[in-house]
Amino acid sequence: MATGSRELYRSSNGDRWLLVRDADADRADADRLFVRHEANAASGGHRAEIGIAAFLAGGLGPEQQALLRLIGTLVEPDD
Repeated sequence: MATGSRELYRSSNGDRWLLVRDADADRADADRLFVRHEANAASGGHRAEIGIAAFLAGGLGPEQQALLRLIGTLVEPDD
């Protein structure tokens, strides 16, 4: 199983949000894409995996805005 991630946002208190692709090398249809929240050490350092839809439905904080900006880079502007 191959996993790749990209940091979306890091808050001033050290919390991190990453876009994670978890790919099963044996099955092309088994890719899973989600956001991982990693709490800072002072908060216990807990990790949570959040589906993309649930993450975006959770509000429009800086971490959601970062994901939307990343998605926006995938679309070329019309000329």
